[in-house]
Amino acid sequence: MDSETSFSQATLPIFNRENYDLWAVKMEAYLEALDLWEAIEEDYEILPLPDNPTVAQIKNHKEKKTQKAKAKSCLYAGISATIFSRIMSLKSAKAIWDYLKREYTGDEKIRSMQVLNLMREFELQRMKESDTIKEYSDKLLGIAKKIKLLESNFTDSRIVEKILVTVPERYEAYIASLENTKDISKITLVEVIHAFQAQEQRRLMREDYATEGALLAKS
Repeated sequence: MDSETSFSQATLPIFNRENYDLWAVKMEAYLEALDLWEAIEEDYEILPLPDNPTVAQIKNHKEKKTQKAKAKSCLYAGISATIFSRIMSLKSAKAIWDYLKREYTGDEKIRSMQVLNLMREFELQRMKESDTIKEYSDKLLGIAKKIKLLESNFTDSRIVEKILVTVPERYEAYIASLENTKDISKITLVEVIHAFQAQEQRRLMREDYATEGALLAKS
């Protein structure tokens, strides 16, 4: 079994009418990995071979034709049986892709309302005293991912800003130190999360030492 066959069998995303935006992102990445996305994105026309074609022309013609057929086959395999009956008459991978997008993304007004609700949910988030920075950042990233699926202009810097202004007071000293040593506008989300996790670990170690000391003193 070659690597391409192994990949296609192991990772094909299946769409069953739910979470179209997520499926579309996964399927696009899947097709790109197999070098098939061009057949959908460009929807190129396969022209007939000229008289007395060269070996290179024959090879290119065959590759382009095979690429379109494989892309169509992947889309066939990546949808449930109930959806397949609705697209089986479409002739190209591009036509199938456009139909699914048109049918399952909803109109612009619906998408705008979804984005608005998600943005409201994002803005209302506050880190609880019992939360770890990983739990809180994962919650924010989950909302941000849904927003990015609906519109592409939601940046990680907004998540960084959200974390810095909504974490509990125990992080204030670190934030002040961060502001004095780094350009906040350039700090990455990974840097913030890792730095806060390191602070959490130091705090837990101090608490453990204090507990051990108290137990020794009592004994």
